Amino acid sequence: MISNLRFEFSFKNISQLENKLKFCKFNNINNINIPCKGVIKQDFFYSTFKYISQNYPELNVTYHYSLYHQYSQNTEKSYQYFLEFLKNSFSNSNIGILLVSGSNKKKNFDVINVLSRIKEEKNLKIKLGIAHNPYIKKFYNDTSERERLDIKLSSGLINSIWFQYGTDIEVLQNEINYLKKVRKYEKIELFGSLLIPSKQFIARFKFRPWKGVYISERYLFSLDNFYDFTRDLVRFYKKNNITPVIETDFASSEKLDCVYSFFRNKDNVYYS
Repeated sequence: MISNLRFEFSFKNISQLENKLKFCKFNNINNINIPCKGVIKQDFFYSTFKYISQNYPELNVTYHYSLYHQYSQNTEKSYQYFLEFLKNSFSNSNIGILLVSGSNKKKNFDVINVLSRIKEEKNLKIKLGIAHNPYIKKFYNDTSERERLDIKLSSGLINSIWFQYGTDIEVLQNEINYLKKVRKYEKIELFGSLLIPSKQFIARFKFRPWKGVYISERYLFSLDNFYDFTRDLVRFYKKNNITPVIETDFASSEKLDCVYSFFRNKDNVYYS
């Protein structure tokens, strides 16, 4: 599992991006995720893609393509930009795309709309990842998430599902059981968000919670409990062949060692 870990990181400019990429290379980190949010959007998102492709083609990179953040002027123009991005990216087998609607869905331009249009494209054989939030029904009273998941999977264009973070393993287990029951998990890779707890992270999350991310107060008010849960979640991911995606900062030797500490067993040996 340790060699398959994925690392998502943010940056404000190419200089910061370069520093983090060098850190990854030095520490033999080859699987990275580039989000599309904050300042990483529009032209800067495309510049990031170009920079990594030219300078670090050996990296296995998944780009989060946000239809909300990459929307430009109108639906048709935005769709053409996305098609161009697809054509540029899929010439490289090391590149994957996680397609997300974004924090606020654009009318007639969310993942379901776009998947429907892509199916009609000729000579475009692609596979995409989709995000899924198992916790949204129980904790945010939104009953549409599983229905949307079924529609996305029925497109035949999906090769991976990326689970949102949450601190209710029972809810996540129910979703895994559902996927197996309807036999929609075959040949689909599963990825799961993993947040590494720290006092700093807890303070920031309390001040500004992440939209759609459920973290129990039990863990927000006890770092030890949060550590215990994280180890339980890592074990769950391993048992269910879910690849963890580290979404908290890792770009220092101390922070990276903290990440890896959750993947050591009782004999202090890394999981394979």
